[in-house]
Amino acid sequence: MSNTIKSDFGNIDIYLFDQLLKGRYDNCKNIIDIGCGGGRNIVYFLKNGFNVYGIDQDAAAIEAVKAMSRQLSPANPIENFVVSTVEEMPFPDSFFDLAICSAVLHFAKDPTHFDKMLRSIWRVLKPGGFLFARLASDIGIETLIKDISNRRYLLPDGSQRFLVNQQMLENYTKELNAELYEPIKTTNVSNIRCMTTWCIRKA
Repeated sequence: MSNTIKSDFGNIDIYLFDQLLKGRYDNCKNIIDIGCGGGRNIVYFLKNGFNVYGIDQDAAAIEAVKAMSRQLSPANPIENFVVSTVEEMPFPDSFFDLAICSAVLHFAKDPTHFDKMLRSIWRVLKPGGFLFARLASDIGIETLIKDISNRRYLLPDGSQRFLVNQQMLENYTKELNAELYEPIKTTNVSNIRCMTTWCIRKA
């Protein structure tokens, strides 16, 4: 049974899987994985007739995703996968029904960079489009992190990340005129890091 699930969905983010089970994205057509890496979150979409796109700064990752796309969905153009930064995505405005951005935004250099990345994602989303984002936060470990500068922190696990907090996410949700289609949820991993799921929909 587990092999069947893995074949159908790949090594998908469990919180993205949860949204699929809830049917959130059933009516989406064009989807993009922003910072797609090896493509772990797009297996289901490739296998089920979605128009799948992806960006990553790593050229090797993009080549790997192209190969996976050829195998799982030969009709999906490999030109959909491009080497790009988040803030300079080469796609038109209001194009995607769903943007997946898992474990990417916490690599922002500072608040200005974070804002540019987020607004670039928002630009390419259609009205009514969904953003599924997973990113590091300080929620629950506020006293355990060390401030470096510009909202970048040293975490107990030794990594350095740009960290959001609950208020930032609520403020951006309001500023973007978005709506939460799932409550903000945070997973605390043994008090060494926290990952927050932020699911918003464009008005």
